[in-house]
Amino acid sequence: MSENSFHGVFPYLVSPVDDAGAVKREVLARLCEHLIAAGVHGLTPLGSTGEFAYLTWEQKCAVVKTVVETAGGRVPVVAGVAATTVAEAERQTRAFTEMGCDGILAIMEAYFPVGDGGTYDYFQAIAAATALPVVLYTNPNFQRSDLSLDVIDRLCDVENIRYIKDASSNTGRLLSILNRAGDRLQVFSASAHIPACVMLIGGVGWMAGPACLVPAQSVALYELCRAGKWDEAMAAQKDLWALNQAFAKHNLAACIKGGLELQGYEVGAPLPPQAPLSPDGRDEVRAMLERLGALE
Repeated sequence: MSENSFHGVFPYLVSPVDDAGAVKREVLARLCEHLIAAGVHGLTPLGSTGEFAYLTWEQKCAVVKTVVETAGGRVPVVAGVAATTVAEAERQTRAFTEMGCDGILAIMEAYFPVGDGGTYDYFQAIAAATALPVVLYTNPNFQRSDLSLDVIDRLCDVENIRYIKDASSNTGRLLSILNRAGDRLQVFSASAHIPACVMLIGGVGWMAGPACLVPAQSVALYELCRAGKWDEAMAAQKDLWALNQAFAKHNLAACIKGGLELQGYEVGAPLPPQAPLSPDGRDEVRAMLERLGALE
């Protein structure tokens, strides 16, 4: 793994927006500073936890600019590009490249189903619109059209498509991707997987919203995995997995935002029509964070 490669813990950042629709840039910047100080290896705005599907273009730009400016080159920023058309995906990719991002997280939105040919064309066009490394994103639970193994295999041959973040919760699929891709593509886990297990089979880290709440604990787990201390890693993973199970019961953005509010970050509720975290959910997240030492 080269020093210039993406690896480690990349929190999927929330998008704090006030009641008037303005991005709360100071809150987001303070969160980024906290995460960098905790040792995370990169930052990912406009992932699923960032509610990319609910933001205007102006809000997306404000989020990405804030993260890039705050990171200041200390850690890479990999921004999410999501669109229903190739032209819009290319536009977003070029804009985020010009803003100073270090990589692109490529997400395909679809209303009508898209076949393998169209799926390949979409991701290939994003890669062609930038010289930056591209991370493919696949989440069959929420996406109308998904990346098949055959399409992933073809995309591996595009020079700057170098990573994939799979949120399928099917770890066997990850192993299939690794077997097909070889050294052409590196795999990031999602919170839907057990990150330590993904590291064991050859993953390079994880991109996930829960790392916003437990960054130091997530980095410690990653370092144990990198060192091959699997008994210690699995003990740490068991503690962290309880947090993932709590998230599975509630809206992910609501859980992360609710937890961050408990930690003193005024990030607000998820954008309507999403519901905020329920009182029971808030109590559950609070209990998990206290157990993990993530609340003062």
